[in-house]
Amino acid sequence: MPSPKAKNPGRSGGSPVLGSSNGRYDFMSLTKPLNRSSPPHLLQRQGSDPTTARLRASESPTRRRGSSSSTGSASGQGLSEEDGIRLNPSLIRVALSSLLAIDLWLSKRLGVCACEDSSWGSVRPLMKLIEISGHGIPWLAGTAYCLYKSDSAAGQEVMLNLLMGLLLDLVLVTIVKAVVRRRRPAHNRMDMFATFSVDRYSFPSGHATRAAMCGRFLLAHLVLAAPLRVLVLLWAGLVGLSRVLLGRHNVTDVLFGFWMGYCQYNLVEMLWLSPQTLQGLLGQLV
Repeated sequence: MPSPKAKNPGRSGGSPVLGSSNGRYDFMSLTKPLNRSSPPHLLQRQGSDPTTARLRASESPTRRRGSSSSTGSASGQGLSEEDGIRLNPSLIRVALSSLLAIDLWLSKRLGVCACEDSSWGSVRPLMKLIEISGHGIPWLAGTAYCLYKSDSAAGQEVMLNLLMGLLLDLVLVTIVKAVVRRRRPAHNRMDMFATFSVDRYSFPSGHATRAAMCGRFLLAHLVLAAPLRVLVLLWAGLVGLSRVLLGRHNVTDVLFGFWMGYCQYNLVEMLWLSPQTLQGLLGQLV
């Protein structure tokens, strides 16, 4: 009687899948190393199966590291070439937005004389007096009167160029305000002295530009004692500070106004007119 054939453990239940038993499909993990104690025909079958080999190669740590490094380098290259151009404008936009938020917050906190019931409302009349001292109308009227009453040629020359600087200041501030069109702070009360249509805009502060330009002009062309020179500087600073305390302007409006007025004086010096030059120009026009 023939002896029964030994069952092949790799062909148990006729399953074509590795690790099958009792007619059920039991998939072996491809990430686990094959047990060395397995029969040789299992090792040979797993190594010879092309699908299994490709799966094992795809799960290789070296391949995964290579894929991730190549992906990272590709993404880094894409960031530097495509998104790098957008990086700097984004940072500038964020920085400007942050500065604007700080400017608005600080201006609102410093507007302690914006109305009578503010924390420093009792100081509001004094701040309004300083405000009028930096207004354009008193400066234009006073300079024109001094020019008319001056007897010396040197005095007329100084007053003439101061008048020209004041007119230049009005023109430049009006142009910048019309271009920027920044609204005044929300806590401001429109009870200013002698306002015009462009005065509803805030940037830059015309009082600050005028104070800076006139302050430099007086210190450069008038012989003043040391206490008077200190008073001129103190007056210019108080004019700018009053604009923020009264809620008329934001802090950046005043700071830019000081810088603009400082530069305006340099322009006045470049365009300096002597009485002889003015007489020559008027003679050509007549």
